[in-house]
Amino acid sequence: MAAGKSTVAQRLAERLPRSVHLRGDVFRRMIVNGRAEMGFELSDEAQQQLRLRYRIAAAAADLYLQAGFTVVYQDIILGPWLAEVVQAHARHPLHVVVLCPGPAVVAAREAGRAKRGYQDTSSVLDFDRVLRAETPRLGLWLDTSDLTAAETADQILARLSDARVNGTGGS
Repeated sequence: MAAGKSTVAQRLAERLPRSVHLRGDVFRRMIVNGRAEMGFELSDEAQQQLRLRYRIAAAAADLYLQAGFTVVYQDIILGPWLAEVVQAHARHPLHVVVLCPGPAVVAAREAGRAKRGYQDTSSVLDFDRVLRAETPRLGLWLDTSDLTAAETADQILARLSDARVNGTGGS
């Protein structure tokens, strides 16, 4: 949260022909009644809904890919969930980009936006710890602390081969 995922994914999709910006959180927001709260500690129900969200996103990405679109899938995927999500997309060429600005930058960005993703500064540090210590080092990890969204998109496109996590061809 507040790492620039939505903005960067949109910038990337705008630069690619026949592209889709697939926002994973939209599947969570579709749940009208019974939506579990997503936070640092996940209940069993929240874990089940998160897994469902990732599976739906993989299915949607698959359909777009079959129709000839390049999919820029954007979501929050931390800890061991990243390996599970990568596996869900294994049928297709896959690039993983992890935006990882420093926690002070995330806290400053969070303070400057209308929506809130963190309860307080300590939750920013908790998420940062899970990202850096518990999330597998797959793909391209970018410290975007000093980059604009456009510069981040430039870096991703220039270093796309570093982001590759499977070898099934294409992008």
